[in-house]
Amino acid sequence: FGVYADFRTYTSLFLLLLSLPTGILYFTVAVTGLSLSVGLSILIIGIPIFLIFIGLIRVLSLAEGRLIEGLIGTRMPRRAPYVIKGVALMERIKIMLKDQRTWTTLLYMVLALPIGIFSFVFAVVSLAVPLALLFAPLGALFGLNDHITIDDATLYSYVGMGGLILCAIAGFILLTLTLHGARLIGRVHGSLAKALLVARDGEA
Repeated sequence: FGVYADFRTYTSLFLLLLSLPTGILYFTVAVTGLSLSVGLSILIIGIPIFLIFIGLIRVLSLAEGRLIEGLIGTRMPRRAPYVIKGVALMERIKIMLKDQRTWTTLLYMVLALPIGIFSFVFAVVSLAVPLALLFAPLGALFGLNDHITIDDATLYSYVGMGGLILCAIAGFILLTLTLHGARLIGRVHGSLAKALLVARDGEA
């Protein structure tokens, strides 16, 4: 039950909820950038657009890395790896295009949407159900869940204090499991981000 006192538990939950809007953003940028780059590849303007797109996803990857490091604690890069003193711009572009991390970063941006949907749904559903059970006695106290009616027909009568206590216990157990699940998903998310966004040698 120490998960309740762990600050990372709540930051992990926040990351799960935040992963949907960020996933939509990353996926939209990745798909739009790729579409424009491929569509304009027959024109000279397609090359600078593609380079701008690659630079943009690198900037987004740094922002995502800082977010994950702050919420999960996974060590992530702190600066762009292509800002090298004494190296010409064209050479930097070549290094960037040859770097495997550039393309794994693009893969991460595409995967961000399904990961975000799963994480958000897990967080919302896994919190709503145990909290509803946990606070069932409080609802009965104020007469909010004495019975359930549909079209004026009573379907469920008051279960009694014993049943409500069992509901509260089940809710507490489910909530505890949810918090552990949030920590686990957060660590998996951080490991995936580190694998796709960070260089193999671990240098920022």
